[in-house]
Amino acid sequence: MCATSASGTNAVKYGTMRENVLNLQVVLPDGRVIDTAGKGRRTKKTSAGYNLTNLFLGSEGTLGTITEATVRLYGIPEKTISAVCHFKEVKEAVDTVVQILQCGIPMAKLEFLDDTAIDCFNRYSKYNMTVANSLFLEFHGPAYGLDDQFQSVKELIEMNNGFGLEQATDADERNRLWKARHEMLWACTALVPGCKAYSTDVCVPITHLPEIVTKSKEMIVGAKVIAPICGHAGDGNFHVIFLMTEDEVRNRWQMEISKSIAKLAHQLNGTCTGEHGIGMGKRELLIAEVGDETLGAMKQIKQTFDPNNIMNPGKVFF
Repeated sequence: MCATSASGTNAVKYGTMRENVLNLQVVLPDGRVIDTAGKGRRTKKTSAGYNLTNLFLGSEGTLGTITEATVRLYGIPEKTISAVCHFKEVKEAVDTVVQILQCGIPMAKLEFLDDTAIDCFNRYSKYNMTVANSLFLEFHGPAYGLDDQFQSVKELIEMNNGFGLEQATDADERNRLWKARHEMLWACTALVPGCKAYSTDVCVPITHLPEIVTKSKEMIVGAKVIAPICGHAGDGNFHVIFLMTEDEVRNRWQMEISKSIAKLAHQLNGTCTGEHGIGMGKRELLIAEVGDETLGAMKQIKQTFDPNNIMNPGKVFF
């Protein structure tokens, strides 16, 4: 999580790893052990020296090995409301996400699963959830006022032709409602025996989310491949899960779709990866995203920390 600056379903309220890591212990390539904010430091803010903590967050193991992380803790909310609703059209679902955030409603979780993803889940877990483009929502906070927030979201769902809204406050019932989101990867790989899941991700400014999700769905349908869409819609971040098999021609099609989605994200002022990282597969996309000069500065940092190129060689940079 630290190495790729990843996030989870709570990120829309609590942020990604970048917002939640206060200090890191890192072993550098030459064997030195450093604490990025100073040994034992865990202040909410600091302006002492360079921000080394955020330099190593997202560095994908190319600068050093993270051995310890000091993270923020949050109190358990007084009340939690979980909910699920459905839409016939992808755009209706994602428009609802944008409107919820533009209204300033403080969501804790706001996730999207398309109809293919729900169908995969039903087959895998033997559920009978409505097969439609779906939003999974969660509200955290004091009991007073939380119901009002839910009602405001309910009105937006209905305004966008959403249906089948269910809510729950009991822990077991909340887990039942969210089961599809938590089991998605296993459900997808079970759909095609022997396949391997390739989960790509992009992130765009929230106002562009309806356009990119809609166009991504059109690409997938047009190519006649099975590739469920899911992700952290509240962050403008979503994933397409491609199922890779021994069919090399089909695999190439899927990789081309993945690259096209990333390029579309760039056109919409977004990023080719919201939380999975560059690795080896998106090195060309990184150049297109940040430009040669910025990439050159990144390589200088890499050279300074790892002059012998022994930390994840070939990752992030050519």
